[in-house]
Amino acid sequence: MSGVRLGLVVLAVLLGVLGFSAVFTVYQTEQALVLRFGEPRRVINEPGLYFKMPLFVESVVKFDLRVLDYDVRAEEIPTSDQKQIVVDAFTRYRIVDPLKFFQTVTNERGMESRLDSIITSNLRAVFGKVDLAAVMTKERATLMDTIFEQVKVEAVSFGIDVIDVRMKRVDLPEANSQAIFRRMQTQREQLARGFRANGDRQARTIRADADRQVTVIQAEAQKKAEILMGDGDAEAQRIYNEAYGQDWEFFNFWVSLNKLREGLSGETTRYVGAPGGGFIRFFDDLIRDAGKK
Repeated sequence: MSGVRLGLVVLAVLLGVLGFSAVFTVYQTEQALVLRFGEPRRVINEPGLYFKMPLFVESVVKFDLRVLDYDVRAEEIPTSDQKQIVVDAFTRYRIVDPLKFFQTVTNERGMESRLDSIITSNLRAVFGKVDLAAVMTKERATLMDTIFEQVKVEAVSFGIDVIDVRMKRVDLPEANSQAIFRRMQTQREQLARGFRANGDRQARTIRADADRQVTVIQAEAQKKAEILMGDGDAEAQRIYNEAYGQDWEFFNFWVSLNKLREGLSGETTRYVGAPGGGFIRFFDDLIRDAGKK
């Protein structure tokens, strides 16, 4: 009797295992492919509870239904002007045909390996036709659109829909970066020396022109001054002559007064000299009166 019970328990366990292995669930974020002895039999795109043949007869492979992101391996890409750039790109895709996806790449890791090859080859093909300057400008967006369209077409054969291909960054290789930096530094130094030389040349031109203008202005001013002085001397001489012609005695008296004023312009009015000198000849009467006193 105990043997029969044991057999029933074993049979129940086997039936439970068989029943459990024959049931599987597909969630909203998944899609499934049912394989029979490794060969695809059914594609399940809707979520729910499903049945299959138990144990090793049929198996289920599930694929993500959501948008997947993949960072492409950074690669050195040559441009048309023989410059090397390091491109770090990424792509976003969705598995739309699980059967084709399984038959071509098996799983996501296999797809990522193929994406590396596809995207890198298209980067080389597109960037190899333009120079480095174009990659560093807004033209890069147009180039990336071209790469995206080409990758999207090629990816259809793997059962995926490529949603986007973009570059995260574009750098120069370390050795090239140092060489370009040194070349840029040399060019900037040459440019600075050119600016300084041009500035010095313009400064010398301006200073020479200013000195020339100063010399011309001073010469003209000196000429005008000499003319004015000559005119003044002539006018003074004319006035002297007229005054002398009108009353020569008064003129002599006025000249003596001016000489006295110039000669006795200090703090003292003391005069030491001969009483009959011409310097005070108009004051003879005053001198004689002062002598009598």
